[in-house]
Amino acid sequence: MTTTTALQTARMLTPGSNLETYMQTVSSIPLLSVEQEQDLGERLYYHQDLDAARQLVMAHLRFVVHIARSYSGYGLPQGDLIQEGNVGLMKAVKRFNPEKGVRLVSFAVHWIKAEIHEYVLRNWRIVKVATTKAQRKLFFNLRSQKKRLAWLTNTEVEAVADSLGVEAREVREMESRLTGHDMSFDPSATEDDEGTYHSPANYLEDHSHDPALQLESLDQAESSSNSLHEALSELDERSRDILQQRWLSDEKVTLHDLAAQYGVSAERIRQIEKNAMKKLKGSIAA
Repeated sequence: MTTTTALQTARMLTPGSNLETYMQTVSSIPLLSVEQEQDLGERLYYHQDLDAARQLVMAHLRFVVHIARSYSGYGLPQGDLIQEGNVGLMKAVKRFNPEKGVRLVSFAVHWIKAEIHEYVLRNWRIVKVATTKAQRKLFFNLRSQKKRLAWLTNTEVEAVADSLGVEAREVREMESRLTGHDMSFDPSATEDDEGTYHSPANYLEDHSHDPALQLESLDQAESSSNSLHEALSELDERSRDILQQRWLSDEKVTLHDLAAQYGVSAERIRQIEKNAMKKLKGSIAA
């Protein structure tokens, strides 16, 4: 497979921003006859022919689009669903055995749906709705069986639980997860007035303008400043100057600059700084 062909294949497997064009393109790719699919499958299975694999994948991209469309109700980007389905298709092609007498599209459905399912469960909500294998099965089956917006009746819950082989309480719990919605803490710029009003940020009390808290903050800052000045005054002049230039000045100097200024080594300046900081912390804590 040439570099140009490989790049074209990569583009086909990755739907871009123009999803409609992508769908039209994959729909225009000719379907394979039984004989053609058998021949390509044997070339890949027995001879690891990558060009045969490419043709098998390309001819079945339309089926991925068809399957991905059935997951549009989860509020996830259609392009991402298709791309995940394409990953499943490639895995199916890699494992396809033409001697089994099964068409590739029938074999690939499981792999395509498996990848899409994983993507949906990872991204549908911030709080994961299904973690165990049983919960995942219940998640997708319950969404397909719940045809209306109202809560399920006890009879309906029992029927769903019986058909899926789970307990009624698990159906109720999953239903509550399905009906819950994630909400952005801060409203987005595109939300209308109603959406902005209901954002959680609007329900928190703002303490920043509380006079008592402001006064407390000012007193604390003033007290800390006075303690720092008193502690600095207890240091010798050189130690105080080193701390001033290293930590309290807008333009902080390096150890080497101070070493040149005082005619000692940079290591000696570092030791003086360390001892001065220790004394300073002790004085403030006292």
